[in-house]
Amino acid sequence: MGGRHRYPVVVAGPLTETPTAEILAIGSELLTPFRIDTNSLFLTGRLNDHGIELLGKSVVGDRPQALVEALRLAVGRASVVVTTGGLGPTDDDLTRDAMATVAGVPCHEDATVLEAIAERFARRKMPMPAMNQRQAMVPDGAAVLDNPHGTAPGLWLPLGHSVIVALPGPPREMKPMWETHVAPRLAVWFGMRHLRRRTLKIAGRGESHVDEIAAPIYGPLRDGSPAIETSILASPGQVELHLSAKGADVDALDRALDAAVCALSRAIGAPVFSVDGRELEEVVGDQLRARGGTVAVAESCTGGMVLGRLTNVPGSSAWVTGGVVAYDNLVKVRDLGVPEAVLAAHGAVSELVASAMAAGVRARMQTDVGVGITGIAGPTGGTDAKPVGTVVIAVDGPDTRHVVRTLRFPGDRAMVRQMSVQTALDLLRRACAEDCM
Repeated sequence: MGGRHRYPVVVAGPLTETPTAEILAIGSELLTPFRIDTNSLFLTGRLNDHGIELLGKSVVGDRPQALVEALRLAVGRASVVVTTGGLGPTDDDLTRDAMATVAGVPCHEDATVLEAIAERFARRKMPMPAMNQRQAMVPDGAAVLDNPHGTAPGLWLPLGHSVIVALPGPPREMKPMWETHVAPRLAVWFGMRHLRRRTLKIAGRGESHVDEIAAPIYGPLRDGSPAIETSILASPGQVELHLSAKGADVDALDRALDAAVCALSRAIGAPVFSVDGRELEEVVGDQLRARGGTVAVAESCTGGMVLGRLTNVPGSSAWVTGGVVAYDNLVKVRDLGVPEAVLAAHGAVSELVASAMAAGVRARMQTDVGVGITGIAGPTGGTDAKPVGTVVIAVDGPDTRHVVRTLRFPGDRAMVRQMSVQTALDLLRRACAEDCM
């Protein structure tokens, strides 16, 4: 639709030290178990590209007062408020009216918008329903953002030191509108600012241990120029250190962040497995691919989850040969060659059995490396000697090079299995790093 409108576009806002944003996902369907908000993930990344810090995300139902209150609060806190949804033709599409209420202005019918909507229906040889006329209503002072992919135009409404950006809900309409209309306006509104990030991914260390090592390095980073913000995030079997810096000089930001990554990597050492966004299974795959190596996995308590992670990597058929889920002891004996005498004497959850599983799957599938994993995931099956959470992992390589570990994992069945998988992948990574093939 055309770019003409009754009011001039205001794009010269004040450059604040730390521009901020809030996202409002609008629609009662997003408050049910049947639909989730995915637009905010895209928008968060794009806002960060402009050096804009996200203060919060909210989901608001199709209720006029609730929407007005949420919008008013967001405008009072943030430099940019981005809404998605609520721009359709039905009575429960309330974004335009809420924007006008918050701005204290009326809406007017934009003839250019109405004409574009009518033309869209005409091209499809369909009459325009009368309700679509509502989509031509524009709050006074707002600029219309063209939408070639749908009937709902977007809106750009400056309010003092803030701006409300209203985008349609369907991603196929929202994303092109952002790239074509919103991103260029934000670049003018706030100037050329950038937010750059780095993430260190760490396995085999707990959150407190990592933080103890990293804390002395954080101070100089936060007080530096540019200042680097740091945060730590823990999940079962993995810790992440997130670094970010904002400013106009992207090269200076990258140099500072790269230096910070190097300092932290040196201090933490071998547990750091990724500084470039790769997951553990991708790192393992790259190691095997570089050496022309292959791997097979024999799993008991994890039931194929290790192999699942490995084969999630595109192209993994080049280095993953296969695996055996040996849940029953009969399968361990029959398909992996685990000696019955070893099972009888030491039990299925033992270093000898895990080692035999790793060696057996490696020999039978003729791979460079074999991984064996056996354990008690719970909630039952534990004993005083081998409580729930006991897991044994073995990695078997050529030239009799062999690693086996007995571990005790906390948590419920799901956590024990998840930490078992992560640890198995990390042991495999470390074995490959030692050039064992």
